[in-house]
Amino acid sequence: VQLQASGGGLVRAGGSLRLSCVASGIIFTLNDMAWYRQAPGKQRELVASITRTFKENYADSVKGRFVITRDNSENTVYLRMNNLKPEDTAVYYCKALDYATWGRGTLVTVSS
Repeated sequence: VQLQASGGGLVRAGGSLRLSCVASGIIFTLNDMAWYRQAPGKQRELVASITRTFKENYADSVKGRFVITRDNSENTVYLRMNNLKPEDTAVYYCKALDYATWGRGTLVTVSS
């Protein structure tokens, strides 16, 4: 399993970013996918997930601001992040939920 996340960067509070994650080595259409994040000094936490049937789930802290989508034709899962807050600063990782593999994350930094 290989997971390559991209799209992070530095943004001001209130701004937006879209993260992408391309998955390989799995049958993407059969896998539930998720985004996690890990802030400095904190444990990794689930941000959002999307099942193979496109059912979405979000952490309370990002509901109404983040949207997870997937493009099965591109083996890609996205995370659209709107109205970003400084507390969203973290390294973001994508994951295929049936696999233990973590790919390289992408850093999101939100300045106040």
